[in-house]
Formats: sequence, C-alpha cells, structure tokens
Amino acid sequence: MIVQKYKDMLSGKSVIRQLAEFAAARGAEIGYENVFDYSLGNPSVPVPQEFTDTMINFLQTRSSNELHGYSPNPGITSVRQAIAASLEKRFGIPYRTEHIFMATGAAGALAHAFRLVTEPGDEILTFAPFFPEYHPYVDLTGAVLRVVPPETETFQINFQAFEEMIGPKTMAILVNTPNNPSGVVYSAATLERLAQTLTRKSEEYGHDIFLISDEPYREIVFDGVEAPCVSKFYDNSIMCYSFSKSLSLPGERIGYVAVNPACRDAEVLVNMCVQISRGLGHNCPPSIIQLAVAEVLDKTSDLSVYETNMNILYKELISLGFTCVKPGGTFYIFPKALEEDAKIFCQKALKYDLVLVPGDTFGAPGFFRMAYCIDTEKVERSLPALRKFVETEYPNR
Repeated sequence: MIVQKYKDMLSGKSVIRQLAEFAAARGAEIGYENVFDYSLGNPSVPVPQEFTDTMINFLQTRSSNELHGYSPNPGITSVRQAIAASLEKRFGIPYRTEHIFMATGAAGALAHAFRLVTEPGDEILTFAPFFPEYHPYVDLTGAVLRVVPPETETFQINFQAFEEMIGPKTMAILVNTPNNPSGVVYSAATLERLAQTLTRKSEEYGHDIFLISDEPYREIVFDGVEAPCVSKFYDNSIMCYSFSKSLSLPGERIGYVAVNPACRDAEVLVNMCVQISRGLGHNCPPSIIQLAVAEVLDKTSDLSVYETNMNILYKELISLGFTCVKPGGTFYIFPKALEEDAKIFCQKALKYDLVLVPGDTFGAPGFFRMAYCIDTEKVERSLPALRKFVETEYPNR
C-alpha cells in the first residue's frame, strides 16, 4: 500500500513551480523571450570564471578517485577547514573544522538542522513572509511549523505576535535574512531583540531554544545595506548556507551547516548530522564540487545585475502606485497588489504575459513576488506590459 500523505501532497504542488511551467508552455507558443517570467528564483548570472578554471584544472590534474569518490560523511576535511577559517575571518566567530558539516545545498542543511533540535510534536516558529517549502521541510520531520504573521510596514519581525506564539513546545526559531520573498534584511536591532527574547524564553521554559538561520542570499546585499551575521547575536545558533546564489550553482546542490562554537554541545551536533544523514540519504555531497567551492570562498558571481534590476522595478512600481518595501538584497521584490486578492491580481497579469506569484503561500495575502533574476534587457522590456496591465485593469488606482 502506498503512503497516503505523499499522495495527498500531489494536489498541493508548489504555486511557484506551476507558474514556471505555465511560463514555459506560453514561451513555446510565443517565444520565451516574450514571456515576462518573474516566477522562479533561478540565478541568471554566470558562475565566476575562477570556479570554471578550478574545475578544468582539477579534471586535468587530479585523480579520478579524489574528484569522484565518496567524501567522508561530514564532508572533505580540508574543505570544512577552509570554510571554518573563512567564517572566522569574516565574522569574527572562532569556527573550526569540527563545527562544519557539508550538505546538499541549504535545503539539505535545513533538513539536518531541524532534526538536530526537534522531536515529533515539537514546534519551529518562522516569520512571514517566508519560503513556502519550509512547510514540507519541517512537517515531514514530525515537528510542526508555526508561522508568525508579518509586520507589513517594514517586513521586520512582528514581535508582538511572536511573543504571543512562542511557547514551551517551541524548540527552534527559523529566520531567513536576506529574505525570500520580501528582499528585506533583518537589522541588528531586530536580531538583538530576537536574541534577547530567545534567551529569556529559554530560561522561562527550562530548555534551549535554537536559532536556525537560512542564509542562501547572504552575499546578495545592496549598496548601503548592512547584513548582520545572525550567529553573532545568539550562542545557540545554527547557520545553514548554500553556494547556489553566491556562485550561481543551484544545480550543484552544495552548502553546509555551521554550528556556532558557543552553542551547547557544538561538536556533538555536527557528529549527530552524520547520523541523521544515514536516515535521510542526504549525505556525501559531490567531492569535486566541495573541493572547487573551497578554492573560491572569497569570490562571488557578478551579483550587481540584481541591484540594477531591483532599482528599475522598484522605481516603476512606485510610479504606478504600488506600495512596496524596498529590498535590501536577494533578487526578489514583494509589492502589495492593487486589489485585495493577490491570486486574482496575478491571474489577470497573465493576460499580459506577466508571470507574478501571489503572496498567499508566503504567508502574506494581498502581496505578490517578482523574482527579477533575469536579464536587465528583459526587465526593461517588461515595463510596457506592466504599465498596460495596470492602466487597463486598474484605471482608478
């Protein structure tokens, strides 16, 4: 007999993926260059040349076994050592090799982090707007994801609602900054207040509450915006990182778990990751990719295009009468729709070959997401379609 819960999930397919499929089908009809697809957050800029050169050099000079054999369960030691040294240099936190576990992207890192600190029935809190896949990531562990409603003026944390929702079953808080979908970067003041709350509540409930930070967009921060390191604010913190966005490597599925050295039982937690991976099958990321990213830890793709695209869209949206918090990073913008139901709003946009994602599944009904990781030329060509959509459908805005 097949497992019903996974069968039931077939009817809950990702809205983002559905819209991306629509865009692909529409593109087959009229040419994809004529579909203004803002649905999927797939990096659009090339990998750094240094990464490509490193891969070529490895393939020409290193042994097949070293490049393509199994890595040790926690990851290749030299790679973990390089990541720890990079984190210490950058953030001033004394990470060592034993604090790093190599994972298959941020999703793999989160899969381990959740299982490190929760049992079935425990609660993880996160803050809207949030990445919708957090639900299956958490729910399928047996833990329960609870979502704190958004503070829509700034998309910083809604602390009043948070204080009401945190309770004795809360074992972890999940944050994503810079944030998908809002593009907002949590301020130092926000993170300091969050840390103070977790310290106080841990004492009140008599158990540690962990802070798990999902950081795939850490390097995509715009000029004049400070992106504080989450782990500097709270000892019991677990960083989940991916190179997918910084190096434009989403298909390579490479990232890591970094347990704060000040965290209780830090080294034990990393060793526990090895045991968790035995049950997940989420172990031993590709050796060649581990080795290659270790050579370019101080490099990124040319991420400047994302800020260029953001500024073009933000200026146009504001001129058309949208309300929008200006992103501080990522490649997403999250305006308020011009009618209450963002799903209807986004459905109307399809008539103009504008593929936008309603904010309902992000925990923020009435808003919509645009993933502007596309060529700047296409962003500029989308503006007449956006104007026509707004002027035709919402003439009295």
